[in-house]
Amino acid sequence: MNPAFEAMYTDDYARRMHASGDWRNELLLSCLDRALELAPDHLAIVDHNSMTGRRTALTYRALKAEVDRLAVGLARLGVGRGEVVSFQLPNWWQFTALHLACLSIGAISNPLMPIFRERELAFMLELAEARVLVVPRLFRGFDYPAMAAGLRARLPALAHVLVVDGTDGNAFERALPPLEPGCDVAALIGGRRPHADEVIEIMYTSGTTGEPKGVMHTSNTTFSNVRTFAERLHIGPDDVFLMASPMAHQTGFLYGMVMPIAARATACYQDVWEPAKATDIIAAEHVTFTMGSTPFLADLADAAEQRPEAFASLETFVSAGAPIPRALVRRARESMQASILSAWGMTEVAACTLTPPEAPEDKAFETDGSLLPGMELRIAAPDGTTLAPGQEGRLLARGCSVFAGYLKRPQLYAFDDDGWFDTGDLARLDAEGYVRITGRAKDLIIRGGENIPVVEIENLLYQHPAVLEAAIVGMPDPRLGERACAFVVTKDGAPLDLPAVTEWLGRFNVSRTYWPERIEVLETLPRTPSGKIQKFQLRERAQSLTPAR
Repeated sequence: MNPAFEAMYTDDYARRMHASGDWRNELLLSCLDRALELAPDHLAIVDHNSMTGRRTALTYRALKAEVDRLAVGLARLGVGRGEVVSFQLPNWWQFTALHLACLSIGAISNPLMPIFRERELAFMLELAEARVLVVPRLFRGFDYPAMAAGLRARLPALAHVLVVDGTDGNAFERALPPLEPGCDVAALIGGRRPHADEVIEIMYTSGTTGEPKGVMHTSNTTFSNVRTFAERLHIGPDDVFLMASPMAHQTGFLYGMVMPIAARATACYQDVWEPAKATDIIAAEHVTFTMGSTPFLADLADAAEQRPEAFASLETFVSAGAPIPRALVRRARESMQASILSAWGMTEVAACTLTPPEAPEDKAFETDGSLLPGMELRIAAPDGTTLAPGQEGRLLARGCSVFAGYLKRPQLYAFDDDGWFDTGDLARLDAEGYVRITGRAKDLIIRGGENIPVVEIENLLYQHPAVLEAAIVGMPDPRLGERACAFVVTKDGAPLDLPAVTEWLGRFNVSRTYWPERIEVLETLPRTPSGKIQKFQLRERAQSLTPAR
């Protein structure tokens, strides 16, 4: 095993996690084995492929056959324990089968977002020393094999590029062919399953600022979270998931791929977000659970207002990635007739908080959930001291689902002396342990020495009848240091100006100090693939702006 791909947490930390019972050495492959034992013909995956128009349904028995085929094929290509297999795939069944195949031979999965291009991929594949890269032949009109071919010369470790639905010698289906009759899979790959403390996943952060970081997770860090997440939501084999958030993002990976298999449930994949298609899938497949960021929720709330009968089976929508505007929670609950729950997390720590389904409405509408078992949060002042309930400060986390390190960047794997990880978020904790994310530390706007409560003002703007989306950032001011600039997207392109916004905020008796002093109306807000608004791009635009527009 290359030392660069080993977990960075200490032996003492691992012993404490095991002793607490939060780490139970669970493997996803063991869940697959259990599904095969109890219900091999239960539906595991329903893949709605927008490129081919095909609906592919795999039972757990059929999924296991594909996993064995890919695992043996990868082993025959020379992929060894601790080597990296990168796959830049949409939400297709091959994504899941590849991850399970990597687990079967002790390789490390490195999912890559389909939107990445040469610049990002060259860095990521080189850092991971990827042995194999799997890409689609075509997705959303883009030629992935041509891009991969252009990268090969810069990536000496990359031995194979395989193309799903390919037509020549590098075709995924040809390079990893069906197993010959009587093939002894155990003899070929037996004994290569990883230990639960070995790194099994490298997931790159969104790269919204600076160099993307390769976040490493083990089976123990991921399963300790997925187990408690599923338990809080009472997820079981009868549930049907819809996952449209990319599985190359931690939301899709953990809660659209890992959690359904862990629960022996059914997962439906959607590769291109189309609200009407998602509504069709929910109705046809009797979906009970889905999860995504606020744009997904807003679109489904709109769809449910037009087709309420399509959502009869849906019980739960979990919104993660950014605080949910309170007005949207109320509207979605009314139109979808489902529980709308909040979760907060990040690639490094998974989902630390989740609203319990039985939580009172004020907690569901006004917070981002309460702690999951095995995790701790605290709010820190600038000097590091812990703040009292209700006070805003930096959000620190520690516990069982904290990541295992940054790939080849040990200096960034920094915790304080008590093991707390600084998430970079600003938040408040109430007396009952519910958290409210109030912004990113970098989003803080200080106007003349007064901190502006960015998320609170964004929520009020969101309630304006003409506003579809809103994001507030600071713009430089020679006298006050900063003033607030609001970037908004309006409904159906409706006009909106600063007087209309200030008149609206005045209705809520908001301090004038907190009012935006410039409005910029955009067609769309820049977002990461997971749906988070890229405020660094807005801050860059705001650098040249002045107040009063």
